[in-house]
This record gives sequence, structure tokens and C-alpha cells, in this order.
Amino acid sequence: MKTIVLSLGGSILVPSLETNALASYAATLVRLAERFQVYVVVGGGEARRYIGCARALGVDEATLDEVGILVTRLNARLLVAALGRAAYPRVPENYTDARVAGLSGRIVVMGGVTPGQTTDAVAAVLAEEIGADLLINATSVPGIFTSDPKRDPTARRYETMTPGELLELVGRERMNAGSNTVIDLVAAKVVERSRCPMIVLEGRDPSRIEDAVFSGRFIGTIVADGIDRPLPL
Repeated sequence: MKTIVLSLGGSILVPSLETNALASYAATLVRLAERFQVYVVVGGGEARRYIGCARALGVDEATLDEVGILVTRLNARLLVAALGRAAYPRVPENYTDARVAGLSGRIVVMGGVTPGQTTDAVAAVLAEEIGADLLINATSVPGIFTSDPKRDPTARRYETMTPGELLELVGRERMNAGSNTVIDLVAAKVVERSRCPMIVLEGRDPSRIEDAVFSGRFIGTIVADGIDRPLPL
């Protein structure tokens, strides 16, 4: 059975507790798990509100990182609850525990691991750790662009790119003040190192992930060496 790691931003899954997508994503993940071993790394969602509150109270930055990780794990726990028996019942707190949890054959859901690491970085390291066949990054924009499409109407979306090209793009953007890349530098480096194929797509509608995996149809970017459409699964 092939393995998929899904990096699921908290702003996609839990933009707020009142407007969460937990049930719809759970249904999608259950269908994916019928054919694949599925791992999900969940982001913080409203973590910035908690961090802002703690910062106003004078909490140090290291502790703020820990607060952010706790929120990601809480979101992961909510998704586990939505998945019911389809999910491994505990949220792994490190990569070794995630690998062991995967032996159950159930969907594995985890949050943050290391202070300073983004959801994307955790997902990329996990994909490398377990030898995943595909890494999917579900974000708020439909792929990787030449510049921030929310600010630049002339931004062009990449259909495909190599890991080296991604790393070059991320490194270049980091040198510009106020840059806003879809993938962070650590994740880009790990993707280049592991050579795990990655898809970046807009994930607010979970059916787009099903379309990508089951039919190879999606609007987004494939990051892989020597890969063109369709999907590398």
C-alpha cells in the first residue's frame, strides 16, 4: 500500500471553531485511507490568537512556540475525534511515534513537533522518515507562484518544478522583506533531500484532494524530478 502525507494548514481545517472543516475532511480522509496509508500533519489555525494573548502577558518566545505546538495538537485531536475508529486514537508527538502508529493501518494525525518548525516542515520530515510516496500540501492558494498572487496580479503559477527550483525560489523570496512563500525554507530543503514528490494545491475544498489523488486532476503545482502530469502515484 502506498503512503500519503498531507500537510493541512490550520487555517484550512479550523479557520475558527465555528467554521471548521473537520467533518468534511474526515469523510475525505476515510475514503483516501481505503486505498492508501494516510498521515496528516495539522497546523495551528487560531494559534496566533493564543500566542498574541500570551505575548501580551509577557511570555517569552520559546514558551510561545510551545503554546503554538499545543494548539496544533489540539486541532489534531479534534480531527482524530471526527475520524472516529478510522484514526489512530492518540496524537503522536514525534516522528518515531508516528511511524509506530502507522503500523496500525489507521489514519495517523499529528500536530507540531519542534519549536520553530512549521506544519510544512513537520510534514516534509515525516514524509522522509516513513518513505512516503507522495506529500500533499493543502494551502490557501492553488499552487506555487512566481510571486505572492494575493499581492501581485501578474504572478504566474508553476505547473511543475524540480525540488532544486523550489529551493531556489524560496531562498530568493526569503531575501525580500515581507515575502510570503507557500513553502518554508526548511520544508523545501527536506523535499530536495528526500526527493519525495510533492503536490501543492488549494485545500479549502477537500474534494480537490480526492480528485488529485484518485484521478490526477487538480489545479496546483507538482514538485518532483522528471515528473509531468498526471499525478506521480
